[in-house]
Amino acid sequence: MTKRKPGKFSATKAVKANARDRVGQPKPARVIETEPKTGREVKHKPKLEEVIRQEE
Repeated sequence: MTKRKPGKFSATKAVKANARDRVGQPKPARVIETEPKTGREVKHKPKLEEVIRQEE
């Protein structure tokens, strides 16, 4: 069986691995939505008749 060839050296990977050893693994990022999800009714502006009825 032939010996496995060592991989190509990457300075970026070496620096990141060193930082992970010293500081620790970074927490995974999550996308935070700015606007809360709403139902289909809110997507359209209320009609003038509906606004008048609510004021009465």
